[in-house]
Amino acid sequence: MTFVRTRLALDAMTPGQILLVRLRGEEPVRNVPRSAEEQGHEVLGVETEPDGTVLLRLRRGT
Repeated sequence: MTFVRTRLALDAMTPGQILLVRLRGEEPVRNVPRSAEEQGHEVLGVETEPDGTVLLRLRRGT
């Protein structure tokens, strides 16, 4: 479900724009970056916050 929301946000953006996604849990952290790359988007960075939340930066592809 997390990637569905992420994909909807990416689809509403123009190519080159950057999206910050907050992820919680192992499954979204594994699957969202992989799925985004499969859709043609670029993973710019992954950072883990002190509370365990993972911040994922994505650049929308063409």
